[in-house]
Amino acid sequence: MAVGLGPLSTLHPVPGFELGIASAGIKRPGRKDVVVMRCAEGSSVAGVFTLNAFCAAPVVLAKQRVLGSVRYLLTNTGNANAGTGGQGLRDAAHTCSALAALTGVQEGAVLPFSTGVIGEPLPVAKIEGALRAALDDLAPDHWAEAATGIMTTDTLPKGASRQFVHDGVTVTVTGISKGAGMIKPNMATMLGYIATDAKVAQGVLQDLLRDAANKSFNRITIDGDTSTNDCCMLIATGQAALPEITQASGDLFAKLKEAVFSVCMDVAQAIVRDGEGATKFVTVQVNGGATHQECLDVGYAVAHSPLIKTALFASDPNWGRILAAVGRAGVAQLDVSLIDVFLGDVCIASRGCRAASYTEEQGSAVMAKEEITIRIELGRGSCSETIWTTDLSHEYVKINAEYRT
Repeated sequence: MAVGLGPLSTLHPVPGFELGIASAGIKRPGRKDVVVMRCAEGSSVAGVFTLNAFCAAPVVLAKQRVLGSVRYLLTNTGNANAGTGGQGLRDAAHTCSALAALTGVQEGAVLPFSTGVIGEPLPVAKIEGALRAALDDLAPDHWAEAATGIMTTDTLPKGASRQFVHDGVTVTVTGISKGAGMIKPNMATMLGYIATDAKVAQGVLQDLLRDAANKSFNRITIDGDTSTNDCCMLIATGQAALPEITQASGDLFAKLKEAVFSVCMDVAQAIVRDGEGATKFVTVQVNGGATHQECLDVGYAVAHSPLIKTALFASDPNWGRILAAVGRAGVAQLDVSLIDVFLGDVCIASRGCRAASYTEEQGSAVMAKEEITIRIELGRGSCSETIWTTDLSHEYVKINAEYRT
């Protein structure tokens, strides 16, 4: 059950960017599982990629090609093409070559992306057989269809869109993502595609995406597993009648940054809300750290704790589990007598032990909600970080136990 996640809002077309969807029948007949995206000639493209050492073949190729003249992005679901060795690289290159031949571009102008089961050969013939239909389906308003086409265990498509006006010109930023399990980012997470019609120099675009990912995709976790296939791409088609953004300053850049950050945050949080088996959307806020890293260490210790996540599922305010997680986060010289912990607005622990004013009824009332905030005040400094996560339910175990069946 997706927590607080409803139908897609309006996803505005981005001039110079088109999307087409087709069925290759990779996991089941009739499912639309191949998505082709076309960028206008001269577009700038930036990407952030998984740091998993077993990164998938398409990640290897996309990283090599992202700085070139990119014209097409090719995504398949149902098969990750990860753990497939040299044959996986050849297969990914073969699908790119097939799309390049159909469109008259260089093979290096095609970036491949895959998601699905790890360790199985890529069904190249099935993907190639769907390419013509995907090209025939290309349209600037197919964002919603593409959001559905890239789903795996997701229950709902994920997307967001923003527009702003600069010097009388409307600029659009629209993005989609997929992901519900194997989510613990180590650059971005899942698959994500964001496009804008602003004209942006590649270096500025890359820095913008990296900063946006660090505040959104790099702050979510469902199960603590960093995928082999994580990629997030930001495309600037340059179709808006405005000057090129060549440095990270000025009013136009500030407006674009705000829009990109907002879209990234929306689609990142949507992944958590649609986490496999999730019944709770949980915000872990850590304040008063001496450094940002120790805030993250504490936040992830809480967010990844199976004991805390199962208590969240049971709506059990077992605050001792939170203290234990904070204590094992590895923060040097942590003075527990300075630490306060809150569930929502309820102080459950103060100065390292149960708050004198706390009652079990107060904690239970907060834990019964679908959206819960765990706030930890470290009392060590001025740094803060926020992470978003889920509970751990029976359904999560069932989904992943039956993933290949």
